[in-house]
Amino acid sequence: METKKVWFVTGASKGLGLALVKKLLENNYRVAAATRNAQSLISEIGETSDVFLPIELNLTDNEDVQSAVSKTIEHFGQLDVVVNNAGYGQIGTLEELTDREARANFDVNVFGTLNVIRNAVPYLREKKSGHIFNISSIGGYSGNFPGWGIYCATKFAVAGLTEALAEEIKEFGVHATVVYPGYFRTDFLSKDSVKTPEHPIKAYETARSSEQAHLNEINGNQPNDPEKGAAAIIALSKEQNPPVHFLLGSGTAEFLDNKIKTITADAKQWEALTMSTVI
Repeated sequence: METKKVWFVTGASKGLGLALVKKLLENNYRVAAATRNAQSLISEIGETSDVFLPIELNLTDNEDVQSAVSKTIEHFGQLDVVVNNAGYGQIGTLEELTDREARANFDVNVFGTLNVIRNAVPYLREKKSGHIFNISSIGGYSGNFPGWGIYCATKFAVAGLTEALAEEIKEFGVHATVVYPGYFRTDFLSKDSVKTPEHPIKAYETARSSEQAHLNEINGNQPNDPEKGAAAIIALSKEQNPPVHFLLGSGTAEFLDNKIKTITADAKQWEALTMSTVI
């Protein structure tokens, strides 16, 4: 039955992830919810049951991820939908972020996602069905956000690997979708969630203005409802031919249109030089 599908959701203790877990349980799905602190999930939702499995997970540890996926299948007897939602925002220009700060963001946002894919796909491939949702960001499609270059780069990577994944697994009847959320009213931009540069450079006035706008003006005033975002993802999971790319939330289409216009204009302006390489 459709309502008996088993979902594995990372980053499940807050934001869009928590909204999705709650919405799934309301609709009689079975959910393995993974987070760095399982107790926060237990306090929010409840103890382990026939329909809910809270899992404490270090996403950057491949063996820990392998164990979490195995626990899910052992507990529920199957796995149907995977949502790679875990991640965090890292503010800072490319110059001012340290190597450690940049790599840490990639470790969670990109390599954590890869760890889940690596361990979930063998099961989905074998049973010849399933759906993997990789949560990117509109910043993973349009990267012109000053001070967000590393974060956007991680989300571009998520989009790129999802495109390849969709092609790799479609012959097994498994789907992959990259989701580009816009601004959702979650705690993503709260000072406890987003990370700011350890060594900011004052010269970057535009980046500092963007940082302050996100932390003090956009935060708490985002136009999109995470519960409705969760409902949209669930709706997509029911489609026989779901999209590889999915814009989620108001405001995202504007970024799409602007980038298409920019790339098209650049291509036309420099077309002669582009074609100058022909033998």
